[in-house]
Order: sequence, then C-alpha cells, then structure tokens
Amino acid sequence: MADRQAIYTHGQHESVLRSYRWRTAENSAAYLLPHLRPGMSLLDVGCGPGSVTVDLAERVAPGRVVAVDGATEALEQAARTAAGRGLEHLEFAVADAHALDFPDDTFDVVHAHQVLQHVTDPVQVLREMRRVCRPGGVVAVRDVDFGASAWYPEVPAVRDWLSLYHRVARGNGGEPHAGRRLLSWARAAGLTDVTASASTWCFATPADRRWWGGSWSERTLRSSVAERALAAGYATTDDLERMAAGWREWSAAEDGWFVVLHGEILGRK
Repeated sequence: MADRQAIYTHGQHESVLRSYRWRTAENSAAYLLPHLRPGMSLLDVGCGPGSVTVDLAERVAPGRVVAVDGATEALEQAARTAAGRGLEHLEFAVADAHALDFPDDTFDVVHAHQVLQHVTDPVQVLREMRRVCRPGGVVAVRDVDFGASAWYPEVPAVRDWLSLYHRVARGNGGEPHAGRRLLSWARAAGLTDVTASASTWCFATPADRRWWGGSWSERTLRSSVAERALAAGYATTDDLERMAAGWREWSAAEDGWFVVLHGEILGRK
C-alpha cells in the first residue's frame, strides 16, 4: 500500500527537524494527557524526531511504547532522544501509516500528531489506528489547519508563502486544512464516542517571533517545500527569497503575533 503514501511535504532538512524538536506533549498533545496512565501501551504514528513521543512514554511507563515513522532519519533522531532520557521501553520501526504492521487490538492508546495532513487517504490511516487499538482504547489525533492561521502585521509575502504552501502540499497529495476535517474523517473511519476540540500555538514574544519567523524563513529557502515549488514551477528563486524576507520582516515587528490552529479528536474503538 506504499503507493498511497503522500510525498512528505516538509522533507527531512535540519531546519524542519529542528522545529519539530521544539514540540512537547504539553504544547502538542495536552488534550490527550488526562487519559494516560502508567502501564498503558502506546503507539505513536509518525513520531518524527520523537520529542512528543518521549514525553508520552514517560507518562505511561513502564508500559510498552512503539514509535513509527516513514523516514529512517527521523527514527534515528527519535532513538537518540529516547536514549538521552533513559527510556529503554521504547521501540522504533519504519512503517506506512496506511498499513500498520501490528495485530488487531494491540495498543491502549494510538496517537498521531501532524500526520493526516500528509497522507493521501486519512480515513484509511484512521481505520488502521482504530484496528490496532484495543476495545475501549483511545485514538488521539491532532493536526494543523493552515487555512485558519492568523498573523499581524499582515506582511504580504507571508500571505504569498501560505498560498504557495497550500499549492505544494495539495500537489503532493496532502490536505493543509486537515484540522477542520478530523471529526469527519474519524466518523468515516468508524470511531465512536468522538470528542472534537481545538488548540493553538501562539508566537508573540520577541523570542518566539525570532524562533518561528527564523524557522520558516530558513525552511522557505531550504526545505523540500522550496525544492518542490521550484521543480513544479510554482515559484522562482526570487519568489522564495522574497517570502523568506517577509518572514524575517514579520519576526522583527515589535507587535508581531502569529497563531496556528490545530484540530483534535479523541475517539474510542
């Protein structure tokens, strides 16, 4: 089923992985934390470099935790992150989220953060997450909704970047508005007792603006988004330079503010 895997829009450039290492269970999975208990088994689908995974693993220790991803580079970083935290009960494996290599009813919790926006068949991925979840267990998904992002000042080059990102993501088979569609996808996948919620990342302090704006400025020029935009003819090098400068302009604004909306669902099998 590997042919159903969308192209991962962001790629594995260090600027991308560095931004992912900022994520924690507190800022990226707070909706799930009240449902975790020591001894639970947990599968983290699309774990990336593992910064959220290790936080979840500490909360369910000594329960079994398995982290899967489609990229070996990300899994290698995740394994190093786990080792640095002294977490020996984590397992890592390459996997296609459309066809998880685990028996039915294996895990108490099946989690995915920022995954469904990148796959060609999100309902199938949710069916797989449901399948490997034990009866009464929890399927937890959080995903971005880029179309609901808001910022000030409204630098035109940042708006142009968002339009370009939408075009590249959809050209790769993904859905950049995934957050607003999670409830619909969950119902189509057969999940029951689904609770939908939303939360945000907000970047408004000088340090947060420098980090967020600097990250996207670099990613605009050097990540796979840039490579695919150029290859498809969606943008020129000059366009990308202008958008990167727009991110730097936004981050330098003393009253700069940026909010990223995420949809969330908790479902039962």
